[in-house]
Amino acid sequence: MADGQRSMTVRSTTLRVDSGVTLPGEGALEVAVEIIAPDFPSPSGRRWPEGPDEAAPIALVCLPGGAMTRRYFDLQAPGDDSFSFARQMAARGFICVLIDPLGVGESSRPADGYALSAEVLAQANARATDAALASLGTGIKSIGVGHSMGAMLTILQQAQFHPHAAIAVLGFSTRGLPEYLVGEAKALAASDPHAARREVARLAKAMFREPYPSIGKSSDGSQLYAGLHADPAGIQAIKAARERLLPVPAVLSMLPGNVAPEASRIDVPVFVGLGELDMAGSPLEAPKAFTRSPAVTLHVMPQAGHSHFLFAVRSGLFDALALWARSVTAN
Repeated sequence: MADGQRSMTVRSTTLRVDSGVTLPGEGALEVAVEIIAPDFPSPSGRRWPEGPDEAAPIALVCLPGGAMTRRYFDLQAPGDDSFSFARQMAARGFICVLIDPLGVGESSRPADGYALSAEVLAQANARATDAALASLGTGIKSIGVGHSMGAMLTILQQAQFHPHAAIAVLGFSTRGLPEYLVGEAKALAASDPHAARREVARLAKAMFREPYPSIGKSSDGSQLYAGLHADPAGIQAIKAARERLLPVPAVLSMLPGNVAPEASRIDVPVFVGLGELDMAGSPLEAPKAFTRSPAVTLHVMPQAGHSHFLFAVRSGLFDALALWARSVTAN
């Protein structure tokens, strides 16, 4: 196991939650949720795990990025759980709630992937979050944790439903990824970003000709892994988390200013985590989107690319996020 990493026995429970979303021609749509918790004894009979310090339990509600399942937060390498965010945070006393958004992983996949807008996903994720937290009993404090497109969905969910005491935004900024846009999407984003957001479903159909497209791999892995800086075992582990893309929220995440209006309404503490070699632009610019947040904490990971858990500095991220999470939920 890598230096600075921890290990412990965990408990895992999987739920299937009615998403509350109705789409034409579809039956009930369910969201798959996995709860990974530290296996502490619970002498008081409470339903959540208790740590040695008897602190109030904190649940980290995790949403994966585009073309990833919830397994991104529980990467498995043979004999090494140092890549698993969920297991490393469980070893630090946290409960992790891992969500497969609709159309992803073990959640329901409607025929029309273009119907899965970011707003629809935020609604379904809010329902799944409520159900997961209710299953843990009373007294749980939650923090939303999203990576890349999952960070965007976390922002949307928080702005509309306010479920969390704080949010952690990893590998995302409201600058978008305009360099990945093509055709009309690129032109409209440059000339009228607001119109581009209104037309995002149509633009997604033009950019992606199938409702659940696969994304290509770069020759050297630089886009996701920053090449040779990533751990080879982590690169192997992340393959099990790969998934097809949800085109409409993917295009929204690429648009300049994507969810800037919602980010500006976030009124809880925000943790911004970015790799030095990340796709999301200048780390110093990303925190500026959260103008109403009472406290924005920036954590920059040296020599790390977009998939932060694959890099040696991941232990520093886990420690920093744990300290921050306890501080912002202390009262």
